[in-house]
Amino acid sequence: MNINWYSKHFRNLTTTELYQILQLRCEVFIVEQNCPFQDLDGKDFKCHHLMGFDTETQKIVAYTRIVPPGVSYDEASIGRVVTSPSVRKFGIGKELMNNSIDLVEELYGGASIKIGAQLYLQKFYESFGFLQSSDVYLEDGIEHIEMLRN
Repeated sequence: MNINWYSKHFRNLTTTELYQILQLRCEVFIVEQNCPFQDLDGKDFKCHHLMGFDTETQKIVAYTRIVPPGVSYDEASIGRVVTSPSVRKFGIGKELMNNSIDLVEELYGGASIKIGAQLYLQKFYESFGFLQSSDVYLEDGIEHIEMLRN
């Protein structure tokens, strides 16, 4: 499996990239997690989008959106963290997070990063230096916590 990583601001995405991003987000967040919610929240326009492109299948199989400070939180944020079921268990999620953190640092310097994480992924995010910074809350019927990385 060969994954090429690249990022673009929303205004530079091709229609094919945008389609594949939305398809992957829908496949996992809405269908797999059985959670109907309004994915298109108006933030995508302001964000950089990190994509992991599988050169064999010619598809985006991993993705995050990098949210500038002041949009979701005072801090920069990494959101819509998603990997295709086809690439799980190959360490792609770890690559995705490492590349996302690097991109935040490239775009916004040494800024803190705040995320809204699904509770069951707490240990995963802790492995990247994130610490719980809120009580558990429900978002779209799924337990979440806010986490902060300084």
